[in-house]
Amino acid sequence: MNEFNLQRIAAMEAAFDRTEAAVRALMQALDEYETVKVDIDRLTDYLESGAWREDFEMDEAGFVPTDLKRGVLSEDALYNLLGDIVSLHEQMQEICGD
Repeated sequence: MNEFNLQRIAAMEAAFDRTEAAVRALMQALDEYETVKVDIDRLTDYLESGAWREDFEMDEAGFVPTDLKRGVLSEDALYNLLGDIVSLHEQMQEICGD
């Protein structure tokens, strides 16, 4: 065994460690993402059904209590989140080669 073999083994071990950590993290993230799939569908329906617009207008008119957390009613947050999800799906398809 020469120095080249040792360097190659060390480089492959480092690649293995990085890949294993990334795969495990992605698997965990995908498991978590799967648990919120129902929420994603609900948020999509909320925006597309017109219910979001109704709630937004009620908030703008002052009918929603100011102490109620309502970030979902900001004009861009929900739209941007759903757009990020579309981008995520496209990225996953690119990575997987489909």
